[in-house]
Amino acid sequence: MIEFDGVSKSWAGVRAVGPLSLEIGASEFVALLGASGCGKTTTLKMINGLVSPDRGTVRVAGAVVGEEALWRLRRRIGYVFQEIGLFPHMTVAQNIGCGPNLAGWGPKRVTERVRELLKLTDLPSDIGARVPAELSGGQRQRVGVARALAAGPSIMLMDEPFGALDPITRDALGRDYRALHERLALTTVMVTHDVMEALLLADRIVVMQAGLIVADGTPGDLLSDSADPAVRALMETPRRQADRVESLARGAAHG
Repeated sequence: MIEFDGVSKSWAGVRAVGPLSLEIGASEFVALLGASGCGKTTTLKMINGLVSPDRGTVRVAGAVVGEEALWRLRRRIGYVFQEIGLFPHMTVAQNIGCGPNLAGWGPKRVTERVRELLKLTDLPSDIGARVPAELSGGQRQRVGVARALAAGPSIMLMDEPFGALDPITRDALGRDYRALHERLALTTVMVTHDVMEALLLADRIVVMQAGLIVADGTPGDLLSDSADPAVRALMETPRRQADRVESLARGAAHG
C-alpha cells in the first residue's frame, strides 16, 4: 500500500531522513517510533505529499507521490495530528463534513455521514451543533478522527494523535481507534515516541534514529530480541516502569 524506495530528505543541508526503504502492506498498523528529531514526522508527511523527498520515490497504492494531483492523493488519506486543527468558527458537524463537501457530496449524504461518524467515534449525537471550544480535549480528538475518516480514506496517517491527552483518555482513545482500524480495514501509520503506545496498538514497529531505520518488527519480536543496544534499551523501558510500579505497590501493601 505504501512504499519508500531509497528516499532521502534534508533541511538546510542537514539530513532528516534516509536513505530509507520501507514497505507497508494493506491493513497494517505501523508505528514509527523514536526520539524527537529522528525523522518520523518528515517520513509521515512524505506519504501524502506535504514534504517532497530530495531523492528516491514514495508510492501509494502503486502510484508515485507527486505524479498526480495531490488533492486526489489526499482524498484517499486521512490525517490526524496532536494539535487536531479543528476550524474554531465551524460546528462539529461542519468540521466533519469538510472533506465530503469538498468532494462534492450532496447535503443529505453529508448529514448522514456525520451522524454515522459521531456514532462510530463514540460521540453523542447532539454534539454536532457545538463548536470545538465547547468540547473536552478527548472529544476534540475524537472529532479529529471522525473528520479524517469522513471521506472514506483507505489510509490513516497519525502524528502523535493522543499525546496531549490525560492517560485515561489516551488509553481509551487508543483502544477505540485500534478497533476502528480493524473494523474499517484501514492502513494506519502512526508516529509516536511512546514505547507503550506503539507496543499496545501497532502490528509492527519501525524504530528510527537519526533519519534511519534501526529496527523493524512485530512488538513481540522487538521485545524478545534486538541486536541494537539502543533499541533493546528502548524496548525495556515499559518493563522497567512496570517493575518500579510493582515495587511501589509492594511497599504500600507492606506499609
